[in-house]
Amino acid sequence: MNPIGKNLTILPTVDSTNNYAMAQLRAGLASSGDVYLAMEQTAGRGQRGNSWQTDPASNIAISIVFQPLTLPIARQFYLVAAVALGCHHFFSAVTGQDETTIKWPNDLYWRDRKAGGILIENIISAELWHWAVIGIGININQTHFAQHLPNPVSLKQITGKDWDVLDMTRQLCACIDLQLWQLEKNKELLLQQYNNVLYKKNQTVRLKKETRIFEAQIKGVTNTGKLITQTSIEELFDFGEIQWVKDDSIKK
Repeated sequence: MNPIGKNLTILPTVDSTNNYAMAQLRAGLASSGDVYLAMEQTAGRGQRGNSWQTDPASNIAISIVFQPLTLPIARQFYLVAAVALGCHHFFSAVTGQDETTIKWPNDLYWRDRKAGGILIENIISAELWHWAVIGIGININQTHFAQHLPNPVSLKQITGKDWDVLDMTRQLCACIDLQLWQLEKNKELLLQQYNNVLYKKNQTVRLKKETRIFEAQIKGVTNTGKLITQTSIEELFDFGEIQWVKDDSIKK
């Protein structure tokens, strides 16, 4: 596999970098480690069918092609954790380790505001995990966001500086490449590091499952990606099973 970002394609405009990367894969034109960077993305996608909106040439909007040769389908969360950690290390190098966290499962947070997100789409057949396309959006220079977005933040808003998007993309790729190497060498250490920077860990938050709204302490995440919470009992939840009700911790 080539280092992540060694082959970097810059797309002036595209509907979605994930769509483009998938098309390249299906045409046999992509290799593991290839990265596609969009200067303008007209139909970016986030988790759970949400759109990802970004101003042209202002932010990082990339897709990484990755071939998970040694990772079984049942351990997909390790890839999520590795990529999220790479994004965390990239962002915290500028903003500070203590204020940058990963909100389960893979949102990049600064304080209580969302700086980025990850969408991983897979090509799986006959129980074999052939490819992963890793879409990443990180707010870099954008300062105005749509009103319906609850809590966005960008690197420029935090630092007051403009950043070179291409240079920052290369730095991000290097951080992710390092974490994917860690994924091959020591998966359990990687999971431990992920849990060390988990948003609201050991704090009480308000969650919702169907019609049930409850307070629970965030304890960590399992190696299959389940969120561990503590009320009067310990409960585990899959992604999509619960929603956060606001992002404010409940003072105890």
